[in-house]
Amino acid sequence: MDRVILLDTNVSSAPIHRYLVDVGYEVHVVGRNPSDFLAKAVPNYINLDYSDVEATLALIERLGAKYLVPGCNDLSYETCAAISARRPFPGIDPVEVVRTLGNKQDFRRYAALRDIPAPRQIAEADAVAGRSVIVKPVDAYSGRGVTALKAPTTDEIGAALALAKSFSTTGACLIEEFVEGQLYSHTAFLGADGVVAEFIVEEHGSINPFAVDTSRLVPDFDPALLGKVRAAIEQIARDLKLTSGLIHTQFIAKDGQFWIVEITRRCPGDLYSLLISLSTGFDYAENYARPFVGKPFKDSARRPSAILRHTITLREAQTFGSLQFHRPVQIEKFFPQALAGDRVAESPFARIGILFARTEPGAALEELMAATLAGELYSVLSEGAVKR
Repeated sequence: MDRVILLDTNVSSAPIHRYLVDVGYEVHVVGRNPSDFLAKAVPNYINLDYSDVEATLALIERLGAKYLVPGCNDLSYETCAAISARRPFPGIDPVEVVRTLGNKQDFRRYAALRDIPAPRQIAEADAVAGRSVIVKPVDAYSGRGVTALKAPTTDEIGAALALAKSFSTTGACLIEEFVEGQLYSHTAFLGADGVVAEFIVEEHGSINPFAVDTSRLVPDFDPALLGKVRAAIEQIARDLKLTSGLIHTQFIAKDGQFWIVEITRRCPGDLYSLLISLSTGFDYAENYARPFVGKPFKDSARRPSAILRHTITLREAQTFGSLQFHRPVQIEKFFPQALAGDRVAESPFARIGILFARTEPGAALEELMAATLAGELYSVLSEGAVKR
């Protein structure tokens, strides 16, 4: 039985783990948090900080692992790339490619050079009072350390720069033009000749504008704009000679234009894979994992469904007691991330749970999304209190 190492123990990697086990691999999951879902739920858990490349490589050698699979966070993929540069594994891009895509500053430079639509980078000296900008760390995630400034003062710019640098592992930040519009993700699977499967998801941050918490598949996305997005992704793939596999992009769209704001090769978090699978019947986690174990993509019959994904988070830290729903909702799946009595930090630093709700397409899905975004679907109560 071939051994596989999966670098992630978060619940978002559970569908990846399930596929690998189901097809007969001996899967070992690696991470430093023994309280994570996979660390508690599966037999082959190894408590190791996989940011330590040397220790992770030594583990691979000791176990004689044949395959290495990144999970649902940037660090996991970066470590896989660093290891694969020394001992090649299938499906993993070179380190310099990972840096170009994953470092926000490097990607903005590449996008400007190759005329890829993306927000323009602004030099720190040009970030003057009154000019609307967004300030973000070059290497953080989930909206950590990001500030949007509309007609800011000099002091506000300085505070935003300090915050962004504090969340960067390198103390570096990026200032870019403020682009307004609707946020979407384009998640696609790249083959030798380009995109072989793709999906568009509408995304919202109802609690924190820089951390997606509510999303749904958009099956009728504007085909002309989709064609432009796909062309940009395929240009990036050609330029950087990307290996076959997933490429996941977030972009802002308005009036037939788009700007790429994030791009990655790893599986997105908060069980995004399950959103696509439940909404379409396409086995997202399986197709994400297949290139890493040397297998081609596998399509499946599509079964369209109206599914809403919602991550339950808080504006302010509080003790979690219970959820009280204010309207009927068909809960397809719920993945709790906190226990009653836990002190839960504000978004984006903690989650109470990830909810998947099923409804009818069209107006019913629109209504459910609107109620969720308006905070009318449920209340988070403290200490088990009953709210009438």
